[in-house]
Amino acid sequence: MAVNRDDVRRIIDAIGGKENVNAATHCVTRLRLALDDESKVNKEELDKIDLVKGSFAANNQFQIVIGPGTVDEAYKVFTEETGMGESSKEEVKAAAADKMNPLQRAIKTLGDVFIPLLPAIVTAGLLLGLNNVLTAGGLFGKQSLVEMYPQLKDLAEIINFIAAAPFIFLPALIGWSAMRVFGGSPILGLVLGLIMCHPGLASQYSLGNAETGQLTEIPQWDVFGLHINKLNYQGQVLPVLLAAWLLAKVERFLNKRVHDSIKMLVVGPVALLLVGFLSFLIIGPVALWLGTQITGIIQFIFGQAGWLGGLIYGLIYAPLVVTGLHHMFLAVDFQLMSSSLGGTYLWPILAISNIAQGSAAFAAWFLYKRRKMVKEEGLALTSGISGWLGVTEPAMFGVNIPLKYPFIAAVITTGIVGALFGAQKVLGKVGVGGVPGIISINEGFRMTFLIGMAIAMVLPIVLTLIFSRFSKGSEAAPIVKDEKLMK
Repeated sequence: MAVNRDDVRRIIDAIGGKENVNAATHCVTRLRLALDDESKVNKEELDKIDLVKGSFAANNQFQIVIGPGTVDEAYKVFTEETGMGESSKEEVKAAAADKMNPLQRAIKTLGDVFIPLLPAIVTAGLLLGLNNVLTAGGLFGKQSLVEMYPQLKDLAEIINFIAAAPFIFLPALIGWSAMRVFGGSPILGLVLGLIMCHPGLASQYSLGNAETGQLTEIPQWDVFGLHINKLNYQGQVLPVLLAAWLLAKVERFLNKRVHDSIKMLVVGPVALLLVGFLSFLIIGPVALWLGTQITGIIQFIFGQAGWLGGLIYGLIYAPLVVTGLHHMFLAVDFQLMSSSLGGTYLWPILAISNIAQGSAAFAAWFLYKRRKMVKEEGLALTSGISGWLGVTEPAMFGVNIPLKYPFIAAVITTGIVGALFGAQKVLGKVGVGGVPGIISINEGFRMTFLIGMAIAMVLPIVLTLIFSRFSKGSEAAPIVKDEKLMK
């Protein structure tokens, strides 16, 4: 889609001029700007621009929703008009980080580590879903497709191998991403992660004796009297995250003190040997214990009062997205998936939040259509579709939050469905959200997810239409003050 250069110029004027822009980048749907003074933004003028689908401030970045595809061209014109050149996401985040408090910085760090891994995880989730379609019984009859058509068996096995790899070697992915964030060499982080999930180590998942129900003895190294467990940290999050932080510190320390002529012979080997040793001796066991406590607390909550845990997470998830704090739950998701649960309670609720936000946008589309507000009508319709497919930014920031009551309707719905999922202890894997999220749901829970999905499709529409009748004096007033809508 061609972008009107005048629209981009109006955006620049509305955000306080090019001199107010510190750095700029973009993601799939949004311009992401680090502004010197956000109080200079004229939001009313910004919302009048056809190119703009919504705007919001989060994590000390001002973000303007443009839309998939179009944002690429808009960003190109933006950099040309401001004359500032393209900035990396890291540069924009660094500029925004200067204004963050310690908690925001910590959460931002988690997001910076885990968000780059999402393409691999989402791909793995989709392929696991495809494998489920081929191997699960009851979808197309009493037998699975593999049982009905044995020639599909090896194909399903190949798909399963490809899909499982990112989860099996998750420490390697985290090691690479964490070192990039912590300022070390990503390749050393990758090697560290591979060391911690080396196949020669004892697997956590094979320590139990199925016949006796007792744990088998973990093999150990004896290093000058120190007994160190030969334990594989496959699928774990915290051990490699903490080890990578230390590795980055050690690498930087050595880089400052080792002569350039022997850096290749000293820095990498010494850093990996030291941190690898400490990872098996101290970091791994301590982090594994901590991770077990975290998953234990969540399992306890969902085990004793699952409806309450699901209700709370359903109610807070969308507001956390607004602040950017939702990224911290990715680490929790991965930790839960690596536990005996084999899945996470949280991701299915996330998928329902996507659907609920999309449905609320569809209700706004109906209201806009009756009022003949063409621009808003088109935005709400496309945002609703996008939300159902798992991309909620256009719906949330372009439609639901500005109107307020569709956002509230979606949050209430997600809380209700979250309570249902929590009561039924619905499990899924990190993968796709929205309606396609059903393929990421563990076998045995798909019917419950379908029921929740139906509620998330209908209830936000009903609530939005009801709430619209009581929205006098809000930003939605131009819609509901129409006497035809009040009848």
